[in-house]
Amino acid sequence: MGRLLVACMLGVSATAALAGEPRLGRFEFARTKMAVPMKVVLYALDSVTATEAAEAAYARIDRLNAILSDYDPQSELRRLSDATSEGKPVPVSRDLWQVLTRAQALAEQSDGAFDVTIGPVVRLWRRARRRGQLPSPERLRPAMDLVGYRFVRLDVDSRTVQLLKPEMRLDLGGIAKGYAADQAIGVLRKFSANRAMIDAGGDIVLADPPPGKTGWRIALAPLEPRGPPSKVLLLANVAVATSGDAWQYVEIAGRRYSHIVDPRTGLGLTDHSSVTVVAPDGVTADGLASAVSILGPQKGLKLIEATPGAAAYIIRAPHGKVETYRSNRWKKL
Repeated sequence: MGRLLVACMLGVSATAALAGEPRLGRFEFARTKMAVPMKVVLYALDSVTATEAAEAAYARIDRLNAILSDYDPQSELRRLSDATSEGKPVPVSRDLWQVLTRAQALAEQSDGAFDVTIGPVVRLWRRARRRGQLPSPERLRPAMDLVGYRFVRLDVDSRTVQLLKPEMRLDLGGIAKGYAADQAIGVLRKFSANRAMIDAGGDIVLADPPPGKTGWRIALAPLEPRGPPSKVLLLANVAVATSGDAWQYVEIAGRRYSHIVDPRTGLGLTDHSSVTVVAPDGVTADGLASAVSILGPQKGLKLIEATPGAAAYIIRAPHGKVETYRSNRWKKL
């Protein structure tokens, strides 16, 4: 486990002091968790309280990674996938149940554009990015035969999950970080760190704003890496997630393929896009950002409008010309 870093502590807000509020300092912590930089920013009375709260939040994330990771062969998710050969319902933990329940609901709402059974195809594309070669049809066809959210059966009464095809592999990469960030914010609140932010590699969950402020300043990722922010928002008590191919893609035969794979075709996206979603919680924002990326602007914005409290901003350059789209609620931000 990496060492916890207290990056900085800023002075007390004059506004808070004049208002008679507790004298809070700003504390920032950074670790790598779930294979991404995981930053915790919070306001607390002292460093001891802040560090204790951050340690507890990171410990919660570690426990979730042991449940939700598709990389760890000992994770609960991997053990569930390994049980497909038996074809029997498998009891699962509360956390895995909650994530799968939300994932299946989003799969229904998006007509399968979001689908956590994409695991076998994602593995092929990870290999493709390493080798710079497209997955062969001979490998892609049998992998696609295992994809389909309707092959996952959830039993509410027994809290069991049944995968209906042998060799199925679930991949929660499009929703797990949002859930983990939600849970981490919940831990911080238990330590009375109500003015806090979790940044899970771009999946951001915000609690109350800093002292004397109306919100957290959130800079949105640009379409191109290292470019200036596309927008800056002032937000609190919401979540923000961005999905795109600025950093993770492969170019093969002159064509750019995103790490985001369309479960309906088995192919990496080629439209060169960035989708930012603001939603009431991290699991909603994370999942919607992935789903809208796959659905495209027209169908994606319909899904956003149908989701209470959600807003989206889309940048695309499918043929080199930049296009932007905004949902109705985004305009109010």
